Amino acid sequence: MKLSIVFHTPEIPGNTGNAIRLAAVTGAHLHLVEPLGFDLSDAKLRRAGLDYHDLAHVTVHPNIDDAFEQLAGRRIIAFTTHTDKHFGSLEYREDDVLLFGRESTGLPQSVADDPRIDERVRIPMLPSRRSLNLANSASIAAYEAWRQLGYPGGS
Repeated sequence: MKLSIVFHTPEIPGNTGNAIRLAAVTGAHLHLVEPLGFDLSDAKLRRAGLDYHDLAHVTVHPNIDDAFEQLAGRRIIAFTTHTDKHFGSLEYREDDVLLFGRESTGLPQSVADDPRIDERVRIPMLPSRRSLNLANSASIAAYEAWRQLGYPGGS
């Protein structure tokens, strides 16, 4: 699977640790955009990722422009609450990029409005709920994409 998951300036080490596990078990590539709200050697990050760190492909980018440059030519799908389009309405491609914002504020408007974003989608929730956990959101999206692709490489 060549799917990529991007966390834009994540704040909570446990979420990123869980995303490392997600990348390891699905074959997705995890991209982290700085500044990070934690040190990559953080014990909570290591604990959440368990022994999957060596099985996951993780790249750290100094800023979103660097991430976009490295991912150029691929469809970038931004997950945001500021759209009516549901994530399940897309036909996912093997090399899609799933972009998520930070835990406290989501994607900054400047990133969500960036012309390099190809799609803006949301994960449906009941009314009056603020948000899902970041790692859970990435899991929901990655598994929907992987399901549509027929779980390549999975058993």
